[in-house]
Amino acid sequence: MALSVHPCEYRYYTPEMKEIFTEESKLQKWLEVEAALARAHARLGRIPVEAAEEISRKASVKYVRLERVKEIEREISHDVMAMVRALSEVCEGDAGKYVHLGATSYDIVDTAWALILKDAISIVEGRLEELKDTLLDLALEHKETVCVGRTHGQHALPFTYGMKFAIWASEVNRHIERLRECARRVIVGKMSGAVGTMASFGKDGFEIQRLVMEELGIGEVEIANQIVPRDGYAELILLNALIAATLTRIAKEIRNLQRTEIGEVFEPFGAKQVGSSTMSHKRNPHKSERVCGISRVIMSHVFPALENAALLEHERDLTNSSAERIILPESFILLDYVLTQLIQILRGLEFNYENIERNLNLTGGLLMSENVMLNLVRKGMGRQEAHEILREIAVKCVREKVPFKKAILSHEVLGKMVTEEELDEWLNPRNYIGTAVEQVEKLAKQLRS
Repeated sequence: MALSVHPCEYRYYTPEMKEIFTEESKLQKWLEVEAALARAHARLGRIPVEAAEEISRKASVKYVRLERVKEIEREISHDVMAMVRALSEVCEGDAGKYVHLGATSYDIVDTAWALILKDAISIVEGRLEELKDTLLDLALEHKETVCVGRTHGQHALPFTYGMKFAIWASEVNRHIERLRECARRVIVGKMSGAVGTMASFGKDGFEIQRLVMEELGIGEVEIANQIVPRDGYAELILLNALIAATLTRIAKEIRNLQRTEIGEVFEPFGAKQVGSSTMSHKRNPHKSERVCGISRVIMSHVFPALENAALLEHERDLTNSSAERIILPESFILLDYVLTQLIQILRGLEFNYENIERNLNLTGGLLMSENVMLNLVRKGMGRQEAHEILREIAVKCVREKVPFKKAILSHEVLGKMVTEEELDEWLNPRNYIGTAVEQVEKLAKQLRS
Protein backbone atom coordinates (compact mmCIF):
# COMPACT_ATOMS: atom_id res chain seq x y z
CA MET A 1 0.00 0.00 0.00
CA ALA A 2 1.45 3.36 -1.09
CA LEU A 3 1.85 5.97 1.61
CA SER A 4 0.61 9.52 1.01
CA VAL A 5 3.25 12.08 1.93
CA HIS A 6 2.16 15.47 0.59
CA PRO A 7 -1.02 17.02 2.08
CA CYS A 8 -2.12 17.78 -1.50
CA GLU A 9 -2.62 14.03 -1.81
CA TYR A 10 -4.84 13.44 1.21
CA ARG A 11 -5.93 16.73 2.84
CA TYR A 12 -5.75 19.98 0.90
CA TYR A 13 -7.32 19.30 -2.50
CA THR A 14 -10.49 19.01 -4.51
CA PRO A 15 -10.88 15.82 -6.55
CA GLU A 16 -11.37 17.60 -9.88
CA MET A 17 -8.19 19.68 -9.63
CA LYS A 18 -6.10 16.91 -8.13
CA GLU A 19 -7.07 14.59 -11.00
CA ILE A 20 -5.65 17.00 -13.58
CA PHE A 21 -2.16 16.74 -12.07
CA THR A 22 -1.94 12.99 -11.41
CA GLU A 23 0.86 11.07 -13.10
CA GLU A 24 -1.64 9.13 -15.19
CA SER A 25 -3.39 12.30 -16.37
CA LYS A 26 -0.07 13.85 -17.34
CA LEU A 27 0.87 10.70 -19.22
CA GLN A 28 -2.45 10.83 -21.07
CA LYS A 29 -1.76 14.41 -22.16
CA TRP A 30 1.69 13.41 -23.42
CA LEU A 31 0.10 10.64 -25.44
CA GLU A 32 -2.49 13.02 -26.89
CA VAL A 33 0.29 15.28 -28.12
CA GLU A 34 2.12 12.34 -29.70
CA ALA A 35 -1.10 11.30 -31.45
CA ALA A 36 -1.71 14.83 -32.74
CA LEU A 37 1.86 14.94 -34.07
CA ALA A 38 1.38 11.63 -35.90
CA ARG A 39 -1.85 12.87 -37.47
CA ALA A 40 -0.15 16.09 -38.59
CA HIS A 41 2.61 14.06 -40.26
CA ALA A 42 0.00 11.91 -41.99
CA ARG A 43 -1.99 14.90 -43.27
CA LEU A 44 1.17 16.22 -44.89
CA GLY A 45 2.04 12.81 -46.37
CA ARG A 46 5.10 12.38 -44.19
CA ILE A 47 3.98 9.06 -42.63
CA PRO A 48 1.32 6.51 -43.65
CA VAL A 49 -2.24 7.41 -42.61
CA GLU A 50 -2.64 3.91 -41.21
CA ALA A 51 0.36 4.43 -38.92
CA ALA A 52 -1.09 7.72 -37.58
CA GLU A 53 -4.43 6.01 -36.97
CA GLU A 54 -2.77 3.18 -35.06
CA ILE A 55 -0.69 5.58 -32.98
CA SER A 56 -3.86 7.57 -32.20
CA ARG A 57 -5.73 4.40 -31.21
CA LYS A 58 -2.99 3.31 -28.84
CA ALA A 59 -2.20 6.78 -27.42
CA SER A 60 -4.15 6.08 -24.27
CA VAL A 61 -3.29 5.00 -20.73
CA LYS A 62 -5.60 2.07 -21.47
CA TYR A 63 -2.74 0.67 -23.60
CA VAL A 64 0.31 2.60 -22.43
CA ARG A 65 0.37 1.74 -18.76
CA LEU A 66 2.01 4.07 -16.28
CA GLU A 67 3.70 1.10 -14.64
CA ARG A 68 5.34 0.15 -17.93
CA VAL A 69 6.55 3.69 -18.57
CA LYS A 70 8.10 3.79 -15.09
CA GLU A 71 9.75 0.42 -15.67
CA ILE A 72 11.41 1.71 -18.84
CA GLU A 73 12.36 4.99 -17.16
CA ARG A 74 14.17 3.13 -14.38
CA GLU A 75 16.28 1.55 -17.09
CA ILE A 76 16.98 4.59 -19.30
CA SER A 77 16.51 7.55 -16.89
CA HIS A 78 14.40 9.60 -19.31
CA ASP A 79 10.68 9.93 -18.69
CA VAL A 80 9.59 11.20 -22.12
CA MET A 81 11.65 8.62 -23.99
CA ALA A 82 10.19 5.97 -21.70
CA MET A 83 6.72 7.07 -22.81
CA VAL A 84 7.80 7.02 -26.47
CA ARG A 85 9.11 3.46 -26.17
CA ALA A 86 6.03 2.30 -24.26
CA LEU A 87 3.73 3.75 -26.93
CA SER A 88 5.84 2.36 -29.76
CA GLU A 89 5.79 -1.17 -28.35
CA VAL A 90 1.99 -1.35 -28.15
CA CYS A 91 1.49 -0.13 -31.73
CA GLU A 92 0.85 -2.89 -34.24
CA GLY A 93 2.65 -3.23 -37.54
CA ASP A 94 5.36 -0.68 -38.20
CA ALA A 95 3.41 2.28 -36.73
CA GLY A 96 5.69 2.36 -33.69
CA LYS A 97 8.64 3.56 -35.72
CA TYR A 98 6.85 6.83 -36.49
CA VAL A 99 6.14 7.79 -32.86
CA HIS A 100 7.79 11.08 -31.81
CA LEU A 101 9.10 11.69 -35.34
CA GLY A 102 11.01 14.98 -35.51
CA ALA A 103 10.04 16.05 -32.00
CA THR A 104 12.14 16.86 -28.98
CA SER A 105 11.03 16.00 -25.47
CA TYR A 106 9.78 19.47 -24.65
CA ASP A 107 7.68 19.66 -27.79
CA ILE A 108 5.67 17.03 -25.96
CA VAL A 109 6.09 18.25 -22.38
CA ASP A 110 5.34 21.93 -22.94
CA THR A 111 2.44 21.26 -25.28
CA ALA A 112 1.04 18.86 -22.70
CA TRP A 113 1.54 21.48 -20.00
CA ALA A 114 -0.63 23.80 -22.08
CA LEU A 115 -3.40 21.18 -22.09
CA ILE A 116 -3.04 20.62 -18.34
CA LEU A 117 -2.99 24.33 -17.54
CA LYS A 118 -5.99 24.93 -19.79
CA ASP A 119 -8.03 22.54 -17.64
CA ALA A 120 -6.65 23.94 -14.38
CA ILE A 121 -7.28 27.56 -15.39
CA SER A 122 -10.84 26.68 -16.35
CA ILE A 123 -11.51 25.31 -12.84
CA VAL A 124 -9.94 28.35 -11.14
CA GLU A 125 -11.92 30.74 -13.33
CA GLY A 126 -15.12 28.92 -12.36
CA ARG A 127 -14.23 29.15 -8.66
CA LEU A 128 -13.48 32.86 -8.97
CA GLU A 129 -16.85 33.46 -10.62
CA GLU A 130 -18.47 31.55 -7.79
CA LEU A 131 -16.56 33.58 -5.20
CA LYS A 132 -17.48 36.85 -6.92
CA ASP A 133 -21.17 35.93 -6.97
CA THR A 134 -21.08 34.92 -3.30
CA LEU A 135 -19.49 38.24 -2.37
CA LEU A 136 -22.01 40.19 -4.45
CA ASP A 137 -24.87 38.36 -2.77
CA LEU A 138 -23.47 39.32 0.62
CA ALA A 139 -22.85 42.89 -0.53
CA LEU A 140 -26.47 43.35 -1.57
CA GLU A 141 -27.81 41.58 1.50
CA HIS A 142 -25.75 43.84 3.79
CA LYS A 143 -25.70 47.06 1.78
CA GLU A 144 -27.41 48.85 4.70
CA THR A 145 -25.69 46.98 7.54
CA VAL A 146 -23.82 49.89 9.12
CA CYS A 147 -20.68 49.01 11.03
CA VAL A 148 -17.51 50.62 12.30
CA GLY A 149 -14.99 51.46 9.62
CA ARG A 150 -11.47 50.93 10.95
CA THR A 151 -8.21 52.50 9.80
CA HIS A 152 -4.88 51.74 11.50
CA GLY A 153 -6.87 49.32 13.68
CA GLN A 154 -8.80 52.25 15.17
CA HIS A 155 -12.44 53.29 14.85
CA ALA A 156 -12.61 55.73 11.94
CA LEU A 157 -16.07 56.46 10.44
CA PRO A 158 -19.29 54.54 9.84
CA PHE A 159 -18.95 51.98 7.06
CA THR A 160 -21.17 49.20 5.73
CA TYR A 161 -20.63 45.49 5.43
CA GLY A 162 -22.08 45.79 1.94
CA MET A 163 -19.15 47.94 0.85
CA LYS A 164 -16.67 45.58 2.49
CA PHE A 165 -17.99 42.63 0.45
CA ALA A 166 -18.36 44.72 -2.72
CA ILE A 167 -14.73 45.86 -2.60
CA TRP A 168 -13.63 42.24 -2.39
CA ALA A 169 -15.97 41.26 -5.25
CA SER A 170 -14.45 43.97 -7.43
CA GLU A 171 -10.95 42.68 -6.66
CA VAL A 172 -11.95 39.11 -7.52
CA ASN A 173 -13.44 40.33 -10.79
CA ARG A 174 -10.10 41.87 -11.72
CA HIS A 175 -8.45 38.51 -11.10
CA ILE A 176 -10.91 36.90 -13.52
CA GLU A 177 -9.97 39.48 -16.15
CA ARG A 178 -6.26 38.92 -15.49
CA LEU A 179 -6.66 35.16 -15.71
CA ARG A 180 -8.38 35.35 -19.08
CA GLU A 181 -5.65 37.61 -20.40
CA CYS A 182 -2.90 35.40 -19.01
CA ALA A 183 -4.50 32.26 -20.43
CA ARG A 184 -3.98 33.54 -23.98
CA ARG A 185 -0.26 33.73 -23.37
CA VAL A 186 0.11 30.49 -21.39
CA ILE A 187 -2.12 28.01 -23.20
CA VAL A 188 0.28 27.64 -26.11
CA GLY A 189 2.33 24.74 -27.35
CA LYS A 190 5.25 24.21 -29.67
CA MET A 191 6.44 21.67 -32.19
CA SER A 192 9.76 23.06 -33.29
CA GLY A 193 12.50 20.58 -32.44
CA ALA A 194 15.58 20.54 -30.30
CA VAL A 195 16.54 24.23 -30.41
CA GLY A 196 13.39 25.65 -31.98
CA THR A 197 14.56 25.93 -35.60
CA MET A 198 12.11 23.25 -36.85
CA ALA A 199 15.02 21.73 -38.77
CA SER A 200 13.79 18.20 -38.00
CA PHE A 201 10.51 18.95 -39.81
CA GLY A 202 12.11 20.53 -42.87
CA LYS A 203 9.90 22.78 -44.97
CA ASP A 204 6.79 21.54 -43.14
CA GLY A 205 7.77 22.94 -39.75
CA PHE A 206 5.25 25.78 -39.57
CA GLU A 207 2.45 23.61 -40.88
CA ILE A 208 3.16 20.72 -38.50
CA GLN A 209 3.12 23.06 -35.51
CA ARG A 210 -0.09 24.71 -36.72
CA LEU A 211 -1.83 21.37 -37.31
CA VAL A 212 -0.82 19.90 -33.95
CA MET A 213 -2.03 22.90 -31.98
CA GLU A 214 -5.21 23.11 -34.02
CA GLU A 215 -5.94 19.44 -33.28
CA LEU A 216 -5.36 20.00 -29.57
CA GLY A 217 -7.37 23.22 -29.38
CA ILE A 218 -4.58 25.43 -28.06
CA GLY A 219 -2.52 28.33 -29.37
CA GLU A 220 0.92 28.31 -30.97
CA VAL A 221 3.88 29.90 -29.27
CA GLU A 222 5.08 32.95 -31.19
CA ILE A 223 8.70 31.74 -31.19
CA ALA A 224 10.70 29.45 -28.91
CA ASN A 225 13.99 27.62 -28.50
CA GLN A 226 13.75 24.13 -27.01
CA ILE A 227 11.05 25.22 -24.55
CA VAL A 228 8.15 27.63 -24.39
CA PRO A 229 9.53 30.82 -22.77
CA ARG A 230 8.89 30.76 -19.03
CA ASP A 231 7.74 34.35 -18.61
CA GLY A 232 4.20 33.13 -19.24
CA TYR A 233 4.45 30.46 -16.57
CA ALA A 234 5.90 33.02 -14.17
CA GLU A 235 3.01 35.37 -14.94
CA LEU A 236 0.53 32.60 -14.17
CA ILE A 237 2.21 31.68 -10.89
CA LEU A 238 2.35 35.36 -9.95
CA LEU A 239 -1.35 35.65 -10.69
CA ASN A 240 -2.14 32.62 -8.55
CA ALA A 241 -0.13 34.26 -5.77
CA LEU A 242 -2.03 37.51 -6.23
CA ILE A 243 -5.35 35.64 -5.99
CA ALA A 244 -4.04 33.96 -2.83
CA ALA A 245 -3.20 37.40 -1.45
CA THR A 246 -6.82 38.48 -1.92
CA LEU A 247 -8.08 35.30 -0.26
CA THR A 248 -5.74 36.01 2.65
CA ARG A 249 -7.03 39.56 2.93
CA ILE A 250 -10.63 38.36 3.15
CA ALA A 251 -9.88 35.50 5.54
CA LYS A 252 -7.72 37.75 7.75
CA GLU A 253 -10.56 40.26 8.03
CA ILE A 254 -12.96 37.51 9.07
CA ARG A 255 -10.44 36.34 11.67
CA ASN A 256 -10.10 39.84 13.09
CA LEU A 257 -13.83 40.48 13.13
CA GLN A 258 -14.28 37.19 15.01
CA ARG A 259 -11.94 38.30 17.82
CA THR A 260 -13.63 38.10 21.22
CA GLU A 261 -13.23 41.85 21.69
CA ILE A 262 -14.95 42.60 18.36
CA GLY A 263 -17.25 39.61 17.79
CA GLU A 264 -19.15 40.97 14.78
CA VAL A 265 -18.72 38.19 12.23
CA PHE A 266 -18.03 34.47 12.68
CA GLU A 267 -17.07 31.74 10.26
CA PRO A 268 -19.46 28.76 10.37
CA PHE A 269 -19.06 26.40 13.30
CA GLY A 270 -20.59 22.91 13.28
CA ALA A 271 -22.90 21.70 16.04
CA LYS A 272 -20.31 19.15 17.17
CA GLN A 273 -17.20 21.04 16.11
CA VAL A 274 -14.36 21.30 18.62
CA GLY A 275 -12.45 24.56 18.91
CA SER A 276 -9.69 23.48 21.27
CA SER A 277 -8.51 20.16 22.68
CA THR A 278 -8.39 21.65 26.18
CA MET A 279 -10.37 24.95 26.21
CA SER A 280 -13.95 23.87 25.69
CA HIS A 281 -15.23 27.42 25.19
CA LYS A 282 -13.02 28.20 22.17
CA ARG A 283 -14.52 28.92 18.77
CA ASN A 284 -11.39 29.28 16.71
CA PRO A 285 -11.57 30.62 13.11
CA HIS A 286 -9.48 27.68 11.94
CA LYS A 287 -10.93 27.57 8.42
CA SER A 288 -9.96 31.19 7.77
CA GLU A 289 -6.57 30.56 9.36
CA ARG A 290 -6.06 27.61 7.03
CA VAL A 291 -6.80 29.82 4.03
CA CYS A 292 -4.14 32.26 5.22
CA GLY A 293 -1.59 29.54 5.95
CA ILE A 294 -1.94 27.69 2.64
CA SER A 295 -1.91 30.98 0.74
CA ARG A 296 1.59 31.60 2.09
CA VAL A 297 2.75 28.46 0.28
CA ILE A 298 1.05 29.57 -2.95
CA MET A 299 2.74 32.97 -2.73
CA SER A 300 6.11 31.33 -2.10
CA HIS A 301 6.00 29.74 -5.57
CA VAL A 302 6.71 33.14 -7.10
CA PHE A 303 10.47 32.94 -6.48
CA PRO A 304 11.21 29.67 -8.32
CA ALA A 305 8.83 30.72 -11.12
CA LEU A 306 10.75 33.96 -11.64
CA GLU A 307 14.07 32.15 -11.53
CA ASN A 308 12.79 29.66 -14.12
CA ALA A 309 12.09 32.63 -16.39
CA ALA A 310 15.39 34.37 -15.67
CA LEU A 311 18.08 31.75 -15.21
CA LEU A 312 17.69 29.18 -17.99
CA GLU A 313 20.97 28.95 -19.92
CA HIS A 314 21.41 29.22 -23.69
CA GLU A 315 18.64 27.39 -25.57
CA ARG A 316 17.65 25.56 -22.38
CA ASP A 317 18.82 23.59 -19.40
CA LEU A 318 16.89 21.33 -17.06
CA THR A 319 16.66 23.55 -13.98
CA ASN A 320 13.09 24.61 -14.66
CA SER A 321 11.75 21.09 -15.04
CA SER A 322 12.16 19.81 -11.49
CA ALA A 323 10.83 23.04 -9.98
CA GLU A 324 7.78 23.05 -12.25
CA ARG A 325 6.90 19.48 -11.33
CA ILE A 326 6.43 20.85 -7.81
CA ILE A 327 5.15 24.40 -8.13
CA LEU A 328 2.62 24.00 -10.95
CA PRO A 329 0.61 21.19 -9.32
CA GLU A 330 1.00 22.68 -5.84
CA SER A 331 -0.03 26.16 -6.95
CA PHE A 332 -3.24 25.03 -8.62
CA ILE A 333 -4.26 22.26 -6.23
CA LEU A 334 -3.76 24.47 -3.18
CA LEU A 335 -5.34 27.53 -4.80
CA ASP A 336 -8.43 25.58 -5.82
CA TYR A 337 -8.70 24.17 -2.31
CA VAL A 338 -8.54 27.54 -0.53
CA LEU A 339 -10.96 29.05 -3.04
CA THR A 340 -13.54 26.38 -2.22
CA GLN A 341 -12.83 26.79 1.49
CA LEU A 342 -13.38 30.54 1.41
CA ILE A 343 -16.59 30.20 -0.60
CA GLN A 344 -17.92 27.80 2.04
CA ILE A 345 -16.87 30.17 4.83
CA LEU A 346 -18.58 33.15 3.23
CA ARG A 347 -21.78 31.26 2.54
CA GLY A 348 -21.98 30.26 6.19
CA LEU A 349 -20.96 33.58 7.78
CA GLU A 350 -22.78 34.45 10.99
CA PHE A 351 -23.37 38.07 11.98
CA ASN A 352 -23.78 39.30 15.55
CA TYR A 353 -25.87 42.44 15.04
CA GLU A 354 -25.84 43.31 18.74
CA ASN A 355 -22.06 43.46 18.71
CA ILE A 356 -22.05 45.43 15.46
CA GLU A 357 -24.31 48.01 17.13
CA ARG A 358 -22.30 47.91 20.35
CA ASN A 359 -19.08 48.65 18.52
CA LEU A 360 -20.71 51.51 16.63
CA ASN A 361 -21.39 53.14 20.00
CA LEU A 362 -18.20 52.02 21.72
CA THR A 363 -16.53 55.43 21.56
CA GLY A 364 -19.56 57.28 22.84
CA GLY A 365 -20.11 59.15 19.59
CA LEU A 366 -16.49 60.06 18.77
CA LEU A 367 -16.90 58.03 15.58
CA MET A 368 -18.98 60.93 14.24
CA SER A 369 -16.48 63.74 14.83
CA GLU A 370 -15.99 64.41 11.11
CA ASN A 371 -19.74 64.81 10.55
CA VAL A 372 -19.98 67.16 13.52
CA MET A 373 -17.06 69.20 12.17
CA LEU A 374 -18.61 69.54 8.71
CA ASN A 375 -21.94 70.61 10.16
CA LEU A 376 -20.21 73.22 12.32
CA VAL A 377 -18.58 74.59 9.17
CA ARG A 378 -22.04 74.81 7.56
CA LYS A 379 -23.10 76.87 10.55
CA GLY A 380 -20.28 79.33 9.91
CA MET A 381 -17.31 78.08 11.95
CA GLY A 382 -13.95 77.73 10.21
CA ARG A 383 -12.88 74.20 9.37
CA GLN A 384 -9.56 74.35 11.24
CA GLU A 385 -11.17 75.94 14.30
CA ALA A 386 -13.88 73.27 14.38
CA HIS A 387 -11.33 70.51 14.01
CA GLU A 388 -9.19 71.80 16.89
CA ILE A 389 -12.13 72.30 19.24
CA LEU A 390 -13.41 68.78 18.53
CA ARG A 391 -9.92 67.35 18.94
CA GLU A 392 -9.68 68.91 22.39
CA ILE A 393 -13.15 67.65 23.26
CA ALA A 394 -12.24 64.14 22.05
CA VAL A 395 -9.16 64.08 24.28
CA LYS A 396 -11.30 65.13 27.23
CA CYS A 397 -13.94 62.49 26.44
CA VAL A 398 -11.35 59.71 26.43
CA ARG A 399 -9.54 60.95 29.52
CA GLU A 400 -12.62 61.68 31.60
CA LYS A 401 -14.94 59.09 30.05
CA VAL A 402 -17.47 61.75 29.06
CA PRO A 403 -19.94 61.03 26.20
CA PHE A 404 -19.17 63.07 23.08
CA LYS A 405 -22.68 64.53 22.97
CA LYS A 406 -22.53 65.76 26.55
CA ALA A 407 -19.10 67.29 26.03
CA ILE A 408 -20.25 69.19 22.95
CA LEU A 409 -23.42 70.52 24.56
CA SER A 410 -21.47 71.69 27.63
CA HIS A 411 -18.74 73.40 25.58
CA GLU A 412 -18.73 77.17 25.98
CA VAL A 413 -18.81 77.83 22.22
CA LEU A 414 -20.42 74.75 20.67
CA GLY A 415 -23.15 74.56 23.28
CA LYS A 416 -24.49 77.87 21.96
CA MET A 417 -24.33 76.81 18.29
CA VAL A 418 -25.96 73.38 18.39
CA THR A 419 -29.29 72.12 19.64
CA GLU A 420 -29.66 68.67 21.17
CA GLU A 421 -31.97 67.63 18.33
CA GLU A 422 -29.42 68.68 15.71
CA LEU A 423 -26.64 66.87 17.52
CA ASP A 424 -28.66 63.67 17.71
CA GLU A 425 -28.94 63.78 13.92
CA TRP A 426 -25.24 64.48 13.48
CA LEU A 427 -24.24 61.66 15.84
CA ASN A 428 -26.39 58.98 14.17
CA PRO A 429 -24.00 56.70 12.22
CA ARG A 430 -26.75 55.74 9.75
CA ASN A 431 -26.93 59.33 8.61
CA TYR A 432 -23.30 59.35 7.56
CA ILE A 433 -22.66 56.54 5.10
CA GLY A 434 -22.66 58.74 2.00
CA THR A 435 -23.20 56.80 -1.23
CA ALA A 436 -22.29 53.43 0.29
CA VAL A 437 -25.61 51.81 -0.64
CA GLU A 438 -25.58 53.24 -4.15
CA GLN A 439 -21.96 52.16 -4.71
CA VAL A 440 -22.83 48.57 -3.85
CA GLU A 441 -25.87 48.57 -6.13
CA LYS A 442 -23.88 50.14 -8.95
CA LEU A 443 -21.07 47.59 -8.69
CA ALA A 444 -23.45 44.62 -8.50
CA LYS A 445 -25.25 45.81 -11.62
CA GLN A 446 -21.96 46.37 -13.43
CA LEU A 447 -20.44 42.98 -12.55
CA ARG A 448 -23.63 41.05 -13.32
CA SER A 449 -24.49 42.74 -16.59
